[in-house]
Amino acid sequence: MENYKPLLELFNAHLNSYLKELDKKQPRELYDPENYILSLGGKRIRPLLALIGCDLFDKSPSYSLNAALSVELFHNFSLIHDDILDKAPLRRGMPTVHSKWNTDIAILSGDVMLVKAFDVLKNYEATKLSSLLSLFASTSIEVCEGQQMDMNFETQQNVSVNDYLQMITYKTAVLLGCSLKMGAICAEADTENQNHLYEFGKHLGIAFQLMDDVLDAYADDGKFGKQVGGDIIANKKTFLLLKAFELAEASQKNNLTALLNEKDSTLKVKGVLNVYDQLNIKNISEKEADIHTQEALKHLKAVTASESKKKELERLAMQLLNRQS
Repeated sequence: MENYKPLLELFNAHLNSYLKELDKKQPRELYDPENYILSLGGKRIRPLLALIGCDLFDKSPSYSLNAALSVELFHNFSLIHDDILDKAPLRRGMPTVHSKWNTDIAILSGDVMLVKAFDVLKNYEATKLSSLLSLFASTSIEVCEGQQMDMNFETQQNVSVNDYLQMITYKTAVLLGCSLKMGAICAEADTENQNHLYEFGKHLGIAFQLMDDVLDAYADDGKFGKQVGGDIIANKKTFLLLKAFELAEASQKNNLTALLNEKDSTLKVKGVLNVYDQLNIKNISEKEADIHTQEALKHLKAVTASESKKKELERLAMQLLNRQS
């Protein structure tokens, strides 16, 4: 990330200018929550990818600043609404928007952020604007579809591994691909290069979510940033759980089903992990993540751009996956 510090600083300066303008708007109940969630921080990975997607083709990353702001506004809009759906009290260690204000305000503030995510693109010239809007609209729809699929999984009995992979592709991965492709559009890269960058980001996002599933079950408490085993405790249908049910023999399936109803969290996590270990689920999940990592890198290699800049982007990808290149 260190080598991308100038790009992050460029985006943060642009975001700060946006927030200053936001401070002038009324009514405050509509705009204060937007300012609040945008100021909570985070890695700013999506806007960074938009700037990288432009810089990769040796065009000034400033050309993609509004595209970067667009994806960041959309991402934070989705966080406000996801927190409402999940009834989450905290976001990045701070009260969620609906907790700090109320649900009605959170919904409306999220709504205006979604509109603004499209509005900030309006100053691009017509040819670029058409491509940006088409990509951004289709991605936005897919993210919502992915969120609905995830909610459906909570009560759906028969969820396959392929269903899960489709869900994380829509809910998480497509916005990473979109961010990179929007940057490439701003740089006037050709369609083939745009699509390779999109596929790189998409497969990176899938691999990232799969590794996140693994870390939730197996990470050291102090290194993960959230409760280890939380997905198991919540009966969340992750790749690990679905793969375990797919591979388990009858007795193991019965054991898993019983464990999902276990009230003691410690016993539940320990029991499920024991079944995972019997079935080699951790290794299988990591191999699935590696398949998508290698697919991502194949598309990055195919991009016609500076080899040194592509190598730097590969290093960033490996950092995000907590792996060595």
